[in-house]
Amino acid sequence: MDDVKNQAAIDALNRILELELAGVVRYTHYSLMVYGFNRIPIVAWLKDNAQEGLDHAHRAGEMVTLLGGHPSLKIGPLLETAKHDIGDILRESLKHEKVALADYYALLAIAQGYSVPLEEYARDMIAMEEMHLDAVNKMLRRPGAIAPFNE
Repeated sequence: MDDVKNQAAIDALNRILELELAGVVRYTHYSLMVYGFNRIPIVAWLKDNAQEGLDHAHRAGEMVTLLGGHPSLKIGPLLETAKHDIGDILRESLKHEKVALADYYALLAIAQGYSVPLEEYARDMIAMEEMHLDAVNKMLRRPGAIAPFNE
């Protein structure tokens, strides 16, 4: 991998690392703000997403060090909307996951033809993010709705 591509990959991975850490904070916060009859399964799902974000951040950091870079200590953007209805939380989650997916696709574009391990990592993460996005999208649909949720 040439120096320019290598640095571009490190920069992209650090953006992903920061975004995934922001997801940890976001999902942890959401899990604390859920009330109502369905609280227990929703909180469990949100906590699982926080843990998944931490796992994803760790994987991104490992890829940074594989390339000889220094993992970022920053956390991606956090926005407190003060909206804690389950629908609001899911819509915010959907937006966050779309940004993450776009960043993984950007990493794939950098990696293609330059690093098989990085390319495979990006593809694996894209597949996971696509499935996660689908799960959130399905949760936003009305019961019986087949068409994807669109904002």
